[in-house]
Amino acid sequence: MPPDVPELSQGSCVAALFAAMRARDPATGRHCDRVVALSVALAQACGLPESEQEVIAIAARLHDVGKIGTPDRVLFSPTRLDREDWEIMKSHAATGAGIIMHSDIPQREQIALAVRHHHEHFDGSGYPDGLAGEDIPLHARIISLADSYDALGDARPYHPALPHAEIMRILNREAGSKCDPGLLRVFGELIEDSPLRVP
Repeated sequence: MPPDVPELSQGSCVAALFAAMRARDPATGRHCDRVVALSVALAQACGLPESEQEVIAIAARLHDVGKIGTPDRVLFSPTRLDREDWEIMKSHAATGAGIIMHSDIPQREQIALAVRHHHEHFDGSGYPDGLAGEDIPLHARIISLADSYDALGDARPYHPALPHAEIMRILNREAGSKCDPGLLRVFGELIEDSPLRVP
């Protein structure tokens, strides 16, 4: 992980929640580590101040913490989810925000908002609240893009790991519908020469 990603102090509430999430699903823990690095790199490329980078780093670290409450049959399903189980899976965003709001993490309101809305789509078709465009918090839009890039580059039971060029083709096709087109332009420039780029 790049040295400029804010470190978590051991014994903190954030570290405890992340440890619980990683114990529940080690693959999700590894995914979150990568999403932190990608999200902070994008925040830096956007010129956000360090204080906002730290909020984004924590929200990215915990963006899937709500999956602690997702049943095994859904979380570890080897196939695409049916409609009922997909609704259960979608609840992880709001559940995660609720968990964070029960913590004493500084700036928990901002962090919880980013976690709640990291699956909103730029065209309003996402969840849980159907927010669109710049109504989606910037921190959530940054994490959403990092999350998509890493998920596509990671082998899952229902799809193989995709190469960088194919991921970028998909993201560019989704610009303006799923992801923020302005953020995607910045991301596209930074990722080309980044050590975070997938093969």
